[in-house]
Amino acid sequence: MEHIKMKDMALNDRPYEKCVRMGPEGLSDAELLAVVIRTGSRNLSSLKLAQQVLELNYPDDGILGLCKFSLEELKGIEGIGTVKGIQLLCVGELSKRISRRSAMARSRVFDSPESVAGYYMEEVRHLPQEHLYAMLLNTKQTLIRDVLISKGTVNASLASPREIFIEALRYQAVNLILVHNHPSGDPTPSREDCLLTRRVHEAGKLMGVQLLDHIVIGDNRFCSFKKEGML
Repeated sequence: MEHIKMKDMALNDRPYEKCVRMGPEGLSDAELLAVVIRTGSRNLSSLKLAQQVLELNYPDDGILGLCKFSLEELKGIEGIGTVKGIQLLCVGELSKRISRRSAMARSRVFDSPESVAGYYMEEVRHLPQEHLYAMLLNTKQTLIRDVLISKGTVNASLASPREIFIEALRYQAVNLILVHNHPSGDPTPSREDCLLTRRVHEAGKLMGVQLLDHIVIGDNRFCSFKKEGML
């Protein structure tokens, strides 16, 4: 059977270009893998290689196979060598880690500044820019979702209460915790941090979403607005 090469496909149908146009959520499992694989073999396009990977554990759900395959199993597919095989194994491992963290977050209660700081510390303490997150919580202070609100200096122009409460209402949160990092390593709140906290706190009282705390993370240190009596 003659296989269609990527260069022979209409530009808008190629996985990479389709991703640019529609976002990754618009791609099929095979198209997502084709973007990761990037190049095909002499006889097969990257899309056809991706389809063969998904068929490797037929009739089970093909995409779950990425969490089970060995390198040797993947290299058994014509056109999948060591490099492509390792790329696919890493995709599978990333998906497992994301799933584990997501499950942990959903079942974890954030009822102290220490629990919040511990959850974010390693992820954000070395970031070169300030990242502001909104932790959206239910009545039991279990995390529903955390949302990246802004990157850069935390101030009223870059992170407004409006943006924060749009997300809170979207996910039906009743409690809220703000978290951001200081790249300097010093978690002492700035004037802008205090201003934002006050504005979000006041807006939350009107919206029925309580701001429980604002945690500023430095290098293995943190500051809690609530613990310091600033909220």
